[in-house]
Amino acid sequence: MSMTRITVTSERGPYPVLIGSGSLATLPPLLDRHGFDKQRLVVSSAPIWRLHGGRARGLLARGDRPALMAVGERAKTLATVAGLYDACVKRTLDRAAAVVAIGGGVVGDVAGFTAASYLRGIGLVQVPTTLLSQVDSAIGGKVGVNLPAGKNLVGAFYSPSLVLCDTDVLSTLPRREFRAGLYEVVKYGVISSPKLFTRVATGLEAIFAHDPAMLQSIVAECCRIKARVVMSDERESGPRRVLNFGHTIGHALEAITGYRRFRHGEAVGYGMLAAAWLSTRRGALAEADLARLSDLIEAMGPLPRVTDLRAADALDVIARDKKVVSGRLHFVLAGGIGSTVIVSDVTTRELVLAMQAIGMQA
Repeated sequence: MSMTRITVTSERGPYPVLIGSGSLATLPPLLDRHGFDKQRLVVSSAPIWRLHGGRARGLLARGDRPALMAVGERAKTLATVAGLYDACVKRTLDRAAAVVAIGGGVVGDVAGFTAASYLRGIGLVQVPTTLLSQVDSAIGGKVGVNLPAGKNLVGAFYSPSLVLCDTDVLSTLPRREFRAGLYEVVKYGVISSPKLFTRVATGLEAIFAHDPAMLQSIVAECCRIKARVVMSDERESGPRRVLNFGHTIGHALEAITGYRRFRHGEAVGYGMLAAAWLSTRRGALAEADLARLSDLIEAMGPLPRVTDLRAADALDVIARDKKVVSGRLHFVLAGGIGSTVIVSDVTTRELVLAMQAIGMQA
């Protein structure tokens, strides 16, 4: 299968996003051809390295080992970053060096923040291994970590030099992890592409069967959408906010459950349902489109429970969300399948009702 190439422009210069089946095996020579220095800190997690490290060992100098992070959202901390700084120092990396992140969104965010801040910035290569990270977090330069008070409260905008998406690795994901990424694919359909939304809704069987052509197609389309958005607004001062559809309440769900109950995409799934309900209540979204989104999310599989969670607790997190600017929350509503409306006048009462609509307590 041929490789899809998408070029993203950024403040740090243009970078390619390469998408293709079996592309991970090409990474070592690819880095050499792109002129990336032999000084490399390869960052991954133990499960990912066991699965895919064999095809990426050419990245390591003789006798070197990857820096392996703990697994999961709870590893997305400044303490983990400090450990990666120590690994950089041990390897005497200089400004010609690069961090190569091989893993899901947590690995990419933490390794990316390390690259952005070590020596005030060294090279960064993103090799996302989950569906969610391939279609979303590896592109656009958002890197960072969580604080106990909320998600992604410490971070930077720091674009990679290269993104390589091997769609073959998605077949190794547990079904729940794969499905969690698919919620982000649905998000792109809602905010920008009715055709993508329909392709997912009518193609779930092929998607869950990991059909190579289908996966390359939907990953590439999501990457194109995100590339267009981030190139128009790299630092999220306006248009890039559309990417936060479903994320305001989604992030709050993750935080109030200590990042233990939900995969990120699952929380976004609930967040999209709440945002779509509010969009319909405000007259921005037709009831039929709300039903289409609800039916698709239900068809994808079960979500963790929310019936024991309180909207009041989520409101405390939302008040500290980075989407609050000058005391006003910028909230993304759906204006139809394929369009959005950003508002800054959503009331606390509306947020509570939207969370009750997805099953939470007041």
